[in-house]
Amino acid sequence: MSEFHAQDNAEQVNVAGDNTGTINVTAIHRAAPPPRPVVISALRRNVSNFVDREREILQILDAVRPDRRESIYTIDGMPGVGKTALATRAAHALAEQFPDGHYFVELHAHTPGHAPANPSDVLARLLACLGVDPRILPESLEARRDMWRDRVGDKRVLLVLDDASGADQIEPLIPSGRHCLTLVTSRRRLLAFDDALPLALDILEPRRAAELFISLTRRLAISMEEQAAVEQIVGLCGYLPLAIVLLAGRLAHHPTWTIAVLAEDFAATRDRLDALALGERAVYAAFAMSYQDLPPQRQQLFRRIGLHPGVDVDAYAAAALGDIPLSNARRELEALYADHLLDETTPGRYRVHDLLRDYARALLSADDPDIRDRAVDRLIEYYQRTATKAAHDVRITRTVVSPIAETDEVVRHLPDRVFHSAPEALKWLRTERPNMLACLDYAARQQSSPAMVITSILANLFELDGPWSEALRLYQRAVISATNLGDRLGQARALHDLGVAHQLTGSYSAAAEFLEPALAIFRELDDRAGEADVRRDLALVRYRTGDYPLAVALLGDALTIYRDLGNRAGEADGLQDLGWVRERMADIPGASSAWTQALAIYRDLDDRRGEAAALQDVGWVRLYVGELPAAAEVLNQALAIYREIGPRSREGTALHDLGWVRQRSGDYPAATELFQQALTIHRALGNRVDEAAALRGLGMVQRRTGDYSSAAGTWAQSLAIHSEIGHRLGVANLLINLGWARQQSGDTSTAVEMLQEALTIHRQIGHRTGEAEALNNLGLTYGHSGDRSTASNSLQQSLDIYREIGNRNGETEVLNDLATLAMNAHDLDTASTRFSDALRLAHDVHSPFEEARAHEGIARCRIESGDFGGGVTELQEAIEIFRRIKVPEANPAAAYLATLEP
Repeated sequence: MSEFHAQDNAEQVNVAGDNTGTINVTAIHRAAPPPRPVVISALRRNVSNFVDREREILQILDAVRPDRRESIYTIDGMPGVGKTALATRAAHALAEQFPDGHYFVELHAHTPGHAPANPSDVLARLLACLGVDPRILPESLEARRDMWRDRVGDKRVLLVLDDASGADQIEPLIPSGRHCLTLVTSRRRLLAFDDALPLALDILEPRRAAELFISLTRRLAISMEEQAAVEQIVGLCGYLPLAIVLLAGRLAHHPTWTIAVLAEDFAATRDRLDALALGERAVYAAFAMSYQDLPPQRQQLFRRIGLHPGVDVDAYAAAALGDIPLSNARRELEALYADHLLDETTPGRYRVHDLLRDYARALLSADDPDIRDRAVDRLIEYYQRTATKAAHDVRITRTVVSPIAETDEVVRHLPDRVFHSAPEALKWLRTERPNMLACLDYAARQQSSPAMVITSILANLFELDGPWSEALRLYQRAVISATNLGDRLGQARALHDLGVAHQLTGSYSAAAEFLEPALAIFRELDDRAGEADVRRDLALVRYRTGDYPLAVALLGDALTIYRDLGNRAGEADGLQDLGWVRERMADIPGASSAWTQALAIYRDLDDRRGEAAALQDVGWVRLYVGELPAAAEVLNQALAIYREIGPRSREGTALHDLGWVRQRSGDYPAATELFQQALTIHRALGNRVDEAAALRGLGMVQRRTGDYSSAAGTWAQSLAIHSEIGHRLGVANLLINLGWARQQSGDTSTAVEMLQEALTIHRQIGHRTGEAEALNNLGLTYGHSGDRSTASNSLQQSLDIYREIGNRNGETEVLNDLATLAMNAHDLDTASTRFSDALRLAHDVHSPFEEARAHEGIARCRIESGDFGGGVTELQEAIEIFRRIKVPEANPAAAYLATLEP
């Protein structure tokens, strides 16, 4: 048999050919490998500079309460918003509650130079932390997942998965034990984890952003000037934590730099993203890692959104920019939102962060300039056509706007928005107003052809909602553009619009300067509709300046043209204006007839805004004749319509009119609130005429409630406005109010001067109501000075005018004043008769103040005649009413009653 010899220390092995023999084997004894070390804590270093996330930290801490059901908490947000910092801070705060391990895993979904982490490799590292020998690790992902979950199933483990790409990457890593907690950060909204608690992290609040910047600069003291510079810097950073950290870091490493210089340089830089880079950390790089994961069509839409000049975008605008179907635009916007490259401001509307917009525009430099220009042209065309459709539905423009023909070639290549009601169309115009303004400014900067239709519609919208100064700016731009283009019709319309805007703001001379040439151009072009519209607006200017006969003539011409053209809407508008002129001329039946006709036409046309205006006018007539409940009813109907569809200016005047109703009915707190609401609206609009009118009403409430000093101050403000804008009627009315205030303070001579001036103006402009009011106050002033004869004459003239024009409120007041004058002259029979007449009339017109005055006057007459019982009863009635409406007249009446009680 062959012989074999063992090597080294091995024993000889002899095997016979017949498989017999002896086998001697040397046993080799190796030491067992040492156990794998167990890693309990593997968290990132905690962040020292951490602000403005207390609320979010508390949310996460609350997630680990003993009765919690959720074991996964997802933190998502745009690049650089501070997701990792939040997760790290929360993990350190929670670490003691998870004694079996707390681990931080970088998944590298968006780390430059790193591929996204493979979950199988991550599990190998996690199992190694638990002490598992790598030699016994299973090969498959599923087996490693099961081993991981088995090993931590009964443990208290905290796992942080940072920068996840999606559900597929993190699902195998999540422990299944009910005592474990997983915090996940991602730039994507992890919608697949419907059992997770989501937290979408937003940018910092401005104050907290400034605090973060200051803390990172290591500056010991910050001056007021530097604080303003810090606020500018963090604003330019878009309140994005990463941007703030990078910029503050640059400042911290340059002690010779000042905050003010940095703010100035950063504001002036043309490339903010380039300035926000520090070594490998850069905002641009953070954005790029998100962008590169997008499919090509989504990348293109993201770049195109960077072209949008406005503040936000919806699917229609995105479809126009991207030249894609509306359904595609909706899907792509939702996907960009899920990737935190867009924020959803309201359902269906998205906004891109300022720095992301800069990034998108930087990417656009590689696109074909012609393609970029066509994208913006499509966007502006979409806004122009949709605004035209909305304006037609809402009827906010003076010129009739025709809807776009559906067969138009361009329309078929743009998203077509359909409005189902006028309020819906108006809501769209108001929502898109900032975007359309931005498009107009963009067109001006690019020196391209301005969108004339958008300009006109927006200006009319500003007339509706304010501020009117913005309407003036747009109309001025339209006049210049139309003149430069040689567009005579466009020039006439723009001049007309500009004149109306000046008329609204109370600049009547300027309004006439633009309306007169507009009228001349319309007549030159034989545009009768335009001519009628301008004549109507010129009539309003004449009405405001007190030239009532000329206003009537202009309105008559306009109404004739409207009727010839069959323009019923224009006819209704003209009738409405004519009613106001008739009212100022004290032709109440004529005013009521005109307004009733206008209301019927508006209702036939289903013109709700016109209907509201006519209802408001009818309400004023009801107030004028003392039918207060009926006035309140129709005015509230008008107010409801204005609040639904506008305009805000008419909402303000309806509130103002309701204030007068409440003032007349003695509800002074409600009247004050209504006048204050009206003032807020008028001031926001820049509507100085109605601001002054509301101030006058507020002063009347202050007078009735005994706050005479405040009333005089409020009326002085109103007079100043009326004087400045040349509103003669307003000036005259305020001179009456201030004349009364002077008389109350004992300055009789100045009071008479003011009242005589008011009387002169009212007589010059033919305002009979104002004439009667001036005479009434003159009578009171002469009566207080002891000139009873002149006082009686003035009061009687006032009474005659009020009766002639059917103003029952004024008639009631003057009857009480005449009765008081007779009582002071001891003509008790005359006084008693007039007080009784005033009492009946005050009851009819629902005037509790004048009713109480009449009761008190009757009481004093009876007591003077010896009828103490009847007098006391009347006096008690007067006091009860005075107290109910909370006026100071209650006190002297009660004091007088007290002298009678013995």
